[in-house]
Amino acid sequence: MLRYSAKMTRRQTLPQLWLLSDARNDAGLFAAIARLPRGSAVVFRHYHLPRAERYARWIEVRRMAHRFRHWAVLADAPHRARQWGADGIYASAAGFAGHRAAGAGLLRIVTAHSMRELAAARRAGADAVMLSPVFPTRSHPDGNSLGVVRFRLLARWAGVPVIALGGMTAKGAHAANWPRWAAIDGLAMQ
Repeated sequence: MLRYSAKMTRRQTLPQLWLLSDARNDAGLFAAIARLPRGSAVVFRHYHLPRAERYARWIEVRRMAHRFRHWAVLADAPHRARQWGADGIYASAAGFAGHRAAGAGLLRIVTAHSMRELAAARRAGADAVMLSPVFPTRSHPDGNSLGVVRFRLLARWAGVPVIALGGMTAKGAHAANWPRWAAIDGLAMQ
């Protein structure tokens, strides 16, 4: 069994809920963070902002996340996550390539959409994988979704803990019978 990051104590488990941020949910982000159960996670993306503004917004979001005892995970390169004081890193397996040491001690969340990407996530040393899209999403309205059956098959094969992503809501998590899930709209627009 893969170990979780050194940032996690021995008794700690991965969060059940993961809120992903972006330009769409920024206006209500603090309210959404406050609604999450303690010990959830916030994945800060905000790719739309120039670096200086992104860093300033990250500091605000990280402070708010920590105030509610949530993990603050940065979608960026491992070295930047360390520099910016993140609890973890969110990236593709390729985003970790050649940067494994820079991410040591941080929670490593890798994105995956297929069996090939799940295998790459394991090789990259992922602590968990966000497997998507489970259901149709607003982010990719014309994209194919995995559906519950294929998602569950891939999740069983993953070899690392899996976080369901893509069109997820509490109702969808219940339908998929999957306890650990992430959302942009599904958690921010309540």
